[in-house]
Amino acid sequence: MPKLVRPADAIGDADQKLVGSDRVLAVLAELARHPDGVGLEEMARSVDSPKPTVHRALAALRRAGFAAQNGHGRYALGDEFLRLAFAHHEARPDHVRVTPILQALCDRYGETVHYAVLDGTSVVYRSKLDPPAGAVRLTSVVGGRNPAHCTGVGKVLLAHALPDEAAVRAWVGDRTLERPTERSIGTVEELHAALERIRAQGYAIDDQENEPGVNCIAVPAYLTSPTVPSGAISISGLTYRTPLDKLVTDLPTIRAIIAGENLA
Repeated sequence: MPKLVRPADAIGDADQKLVGSDRVLAVLAELARHPDGVGLEEMARSVDSPKPTVHRALAALRRAGFAAQNGHGRYALGDEFLRLAFAHHEARPDHVRVTPILQALCDRYGETVHYAVLDGTSVVYRSKLDPPAGAVRLTSVVGGRNPAHCTGVGKVLLAHALPDEAAVRAWVGDRTLERPTERSIGTVEELHAALERIRAQGYAIDDQENEPGVNCIAVPAYLTSPTVPSGAISISGLTYRTPLDKLVTDLPTIRAIIAGENLA
């Protein structure tokens, strides 16, 4: 006769499964931080779990093709995981629509271009293109994050998301705003004033606020809605090679390309 499961037992089983799933996901996320591979002992320390438990999680990931082990016993992301990730990224509607725009901007200005979205207090880079020669070595990577308040793409999106000082204060909360450089915005008042300027002019700049020696101009991108930006597009360059005043002067051309014109 089958055993009757009481509600409390069912809840306990569900919680136990959730813990196991969370552990596997933590191991998967840690693998992504080690493109050259990571050993079992180091992995166990990183996720704060016993080695046998981590080994079981890695075995499950290997069976799914999400992890692989090389001849030296080090683990890395598996080919199946990478295939799924790249296939999903390439098929995203915003990525499909923004790629020719980024290519046109990259070709015209010979600088690195980004497409990013707002996620909480950060921007997430969905797409990035570097010119074939002379590219700036930026810290940004596809899927990577930067503080929204000190990037051009972040500020232009915050200008749409935070309409007044009260909204800015609520967004900042009890945090101390991170300042990657001495030019970074550090207070609610500074951020509110910057967002007001951005709303008035329709674009944002990053004047060495995220990386020394690098500036950028950013504008909203309306890829999925005519009124709500799906993200923002930026052109980043070395300050001595592509000064901000040149990019600001060229704004009509930049906007025309983002609108789908001049893509030939």
